Amino acid sequence: MRRSYGKIRIFAEMELRDYFEQKKSSVIQSIEDEDDDYLLNVNDVDYVKYKSSGAYVEPLQIHEDQIYASSSEKMIPAEYFPSSFYVRKGKSYKKDVIKFHVPFSGNADLIRCMPSTRILWTIDVELSNQEFCFEIINFSDDAESIKREKDSNMRNIMQQLGNVSAEVEHYNSEIEFQIKQAFDARKQRILAKKGVLASLGVPIKKAGKVSPTFSVPAPQTRKRVTISRPEVREAGFKPEPALDETTYYEILQLIHDVGKEFERLPSLYAGKEEEHLRDHFLMMLEPNFQGSATGETFNKTGKTDILLRYEGTNVFITECKFWRGKKAFLDTISQLLSYCVPSEAQVSLLVEVQSG
Repeated sequence: MRRSYGKIRIFAEMELRDYFEQKKSSVIQSIEDEDDDYLLNVNDVDYVKYKSSGAYVEPLQIHEDQIYASSSEKMIPAEYFPSSFYVRKGKSYKKDVIKFHVPFSGNADLIRCMPSTRILWTIDVELSNQEFCFEIINFSDDAESIKREKDSNMRNIMQQLGNVSAEVEHYNSEIEFQIKQAFDARKQRILAKKGVLASLGVPIKKAGKVSPTFSVPAPQTRKRVTISRPEVREAGFKPEPALDETTYYEILQLIHDVGKEFERLPSLYAGKEEEHLRDHFLMMLEPNFQGSATGETFNKTGKTDILLRYEGTNVFITECKFWRGKKAFLDTISQLLSYCVPSEAQVSLLVEVQSG
């Protein structure tokens, strides 16, 4: 059965940007309404794609080549007649009316929407399931005049459709990113609310005062590594441990101090290989921080130089390299970043620029 929606003003009932906002807001609200534990456990990529499909706007297609016409007699009010006709105000007169049927496919809601860039024009159309119709009154039995008016209407309709389609394409190209932002923001609020982020730090204790010069502290000053693990909210959700920021910067400071010692006594370190220089850094890290700092430990896609692990998870990774040009430098950065996916490892890069 054909469903009729009645007459509307084509491309002039509501702002298209408001329609987009309603679609997006509805999906974002559905994310806000989700159960906390469900969002913590659901696959992020699959969930965002699923929600984005709900916000997607199917483009409108008007099939101009499939237009057909029908006619019927209707009582036309005198006010609709051209001034050349002698008619009495308040009276209606029977005239032949040509109805043009324009098939379409896609999102019927878009027929009502005004694009931001638009022509200042509209006509009344009757909207049904798969077509809209506009009427032209046959006042003078002039087929050419009726055809010109029909063609003019269709040119305006197709021009306005082009404006709508351009904005729909732009909206669809950005909606997945916007839904992901909303999802990530909600998930971060959940984690913060439950205290998960605060409890993920690896509280590695720095041993007393570390000398700014290259001196090895006594082994008895080492502190035991402890970690506060968050309560698992639901089977399957297990947050990864992460190095707290304060400890991260303390480690970097110690590495910096060792590097400055290299500069102060270059004759002691000249000509040494990357591995040998790396061992000097390890010799300082081990007595100063209680953790599993090791050399040449394999990690996912490649081999790292200095690595701190906690229960099988990398929490600190450092690469030690000689300067061999911009390309090698950028390749090493890409390698380091690859170690951070999907974990929350802190990373650093030590580069020695050799003189001569």
